[in-house]
Amino acid sequence: MRRTLKVGVIGTGFIGPAHIEAARRTFLAEVVALADINEDVARCKANDLAVELAFGDYRELLRQDHIEVVHICTPNHLHYTMVKEALLAGKHVVCEKPLAMNRREAEELVELAEKFGRVHAVHFNVRFYPLVREARVLVSQGKVGKIFAIHGSYLQDWLFYETDYNWRLEPELSGPSRAVADIGSHWLDLVEYISGQQVVEVFADFATFHKTRKKPLKPVETYAGKILKPEDYETVPITTEDYASVLLHFDGGAHGVMTVNQVAAGRKNRITYEIDGSLCALFWDSERPNELWIGRRDKANELLMKDPSLVSETTRQIISFPGGHNEGFPDTSKHLFREVYSAILEARPREDWTFPTFVDGLREVVLCEAILESARKSAWVQVR
Repeated sequence: MRRTLKVGVIGTGFIGPAHIEAARRTFLAEVVALADINEDVARCKANDLAVELAFGDYRELLRQDHIEVVHICTPNHLHYTMVKEALLAGKHVVCEKPLAMNRREAEELVELAEKFGRVHAVHFNVRFYPLVREARVLVSQGKVGKIFAIHGSYLQDWLFYETDYNWRLEPELSGPSRAVADIGSHWLDLVEYISGQQVVEVFADFATFHKTRKKPLKPVETYAGKILKPEDYETVPITTEDYASVLLHFDGGAHGVMTVNQVAAGRKNRITYEIDGSLCALFWDSERPNELWIGRRDKANELLMKDPSLVSETTRQIISFPGGHNEGFPDTSKHLFREVYSAILEARPREDWTFPTFVDGLREVVLCEAILESARKSAWVQVR
C-alpha cells in the first residue's frame, strides 16, 4: 500500500473543516490532529470531525513528531508566527492566504521554507477549477492570441448589513486591507495564473459604505434563533474597505480592472473574469464553474463544458468525474492538496511543483501593499 501522510490542522472555523474534508478525499493523507483556541473547543471540534488528537495549544500539535504536514487555517495575524514555528519544527506547510501581514514577514517565510527544504503552499484554490486550468492552457498555446484586456470581479453580500460582523473587520486581526486582501488576492492570483502576465502598475479606488458597524457583545452563536436587541451591540468604527476598483497594467501589455465588493446584495461568492484576446475572448463565472464561454467575432460563440474528453491532458488531471457530473468548490482544495501531498511523497524537485507556493503568497502581499498605497495617494503605483 502507498504510504499516507500524517496531517495536523490549526484552526477550525469555516475553512479548517474544509481543509480536513479535502485532505481526506485525496486518499494521500490522514488527518490525525487539530488545534484551536482552547482545549474545550478543540475537543468538541475533534469529536465532530472524527479527528483523534485535539490540542488547546497549537505548539503541542507542532511537537508531535509523527505529524508531517501542518495546515494553518487561523485568522490572518497568526499566520506568520504559526508558519514560522511549523517550519522550524520540520513540518511541510499549507497556509491560508494571506501568507503574512506584510512583505517583510512573507519574505522571511519564503526564505525559511527554502532553507529547510520544506514543501510550502498557499491555499489559492480557485486555480484548481478544471476550466480555470483549461483557460490557462488555451492562453499558453496561443489560442487566445495577444491579450488586450483582463477584467472581472469578486462579489459577496455577507457584510451587506451594518449588523454583519466578523473578525475580518478588525485590522489588528486581518490587516489594513479587507476586501482586496481577502477576496481580491484570489482574483489577482487567478488572472496572473491564467494569463501568464504579472501586474506591474495599479490605480485603486476604495470605499467604506458602513463607516460604523454593530458588533455583537457576545458570540453570535449565543443568539442562535433569537432577535438581537439594540443593547446587544456596540457601535464600532470601520476603517477597511467594503469595495474597491483597481485599474491594472500588466507586463505583457494588457490593461485591466478588478472590482471587489462585500456588500453586493444577492452575490454570495461570485468570481468572474474575462480575458479579451486578438483571436477570441474567455469568460468564466465561479457560480457556473463547469462552463467556459469562448467569444468569437466571425463565428458562433462556444460554451465549453467540463468534460475530460473535451479538455487537455493537463486539465484532465484535476477532473474526478465524467462530463455532466458537476464539480465545485470542495473539489478545488482536494486537487490542490493532492498535488502538494504528491510532491512530498514523491520528493518532487521544486521546479516540478504545480501548486501555488509561498512565493505566490508573497506576490499577493506585495500586490496588496501597492494597491493600498495607490488608494491612499489616489495615484498610479508601480508594483515593486
